[in-house]
Amino acid sequence: MKLNYFIREVQLNIKKIDSFSKYPYCLSVIKNLSTIKLHPKVTYIVGENGTGKSTILEAIAVAYGFNPEGGSKNFNFSTRDTHSDLWQNLKLIRETKIPKDGFFLRTESFYNLASNIDDIEAANSYGGNSLHSQSHGESFMSLIMNRFRGNGLYILDEPEAALSPTRQMVLISRIHDLIEENSQFIISTHSPIVLAYPDSIIYQLDDRLRKVDYEDTETYQIMKSFVNNPKKMLDILGVMTR
Repeated sequence: MKLNYFIREVQLNIKKIDSFSKYPYCLSVIKNLSTIKLHPKVTYIVGENGTGKSTILEAIAVAYGFNPEGGSKNFNFSTRDTHSDLWQNLKLIRETKIPKDGFFLRTESFYNLASNIDDIEAANSYGGNSLHSQSHGESFMSLIMNRFRGNGLYILDEPEAALSPTRQMVLISRIHDLIEENSQFIISTHSPIVLAYPDSIIYQLDDRLRKVDYEDTETYQIMKSFVNNPKKMLDILGVMTR
């Protein structure tokens, strides 16, 4: 069976980088980065805060042509330019097949995205109601269920931030449906639920980017340890328990 890639690989052009002493090139993972081979269905990027997950994801999205604050390629609003120039030093190895849809969803600028959708009177594409008239989680799900149409490239930065565990499971189901419609996902996450899609590649970020199995990720191991024995974990953390 032919695998359906829109982006096959991401390469860092080291020769174009003037200095590794400034952000984001000072990050250990960037210093050690050469290439990221993507999965045709789902590629996950996980790691502790500050390791560079969102920075890498943002750079891939901008290099592909998405608006830095989120949205489709048709969005061009800008609240404040805070994205790095890493995208200029990335080379995306693309396939000849062009997606019919695409979206960059980033949690930290979702409010600005929702405001722009209202400004351009595009709510009908997102379920019919203003995203601002819904709870944070409901607005996320309205976008994902109504705006993601399939045969697309979807880049999601910590989509679990607004979602309950139940809604995170709905998200996994929706991702599967969209993959069945020839979509490709690149996702950064801290959620072991969102991370659980079986046909995927998981990259753990620390000093470098390394491929890991689901049950070997820190995200899974820490959550498993806590849920299986919360009293012991709270005792280790110095929290008084009864």
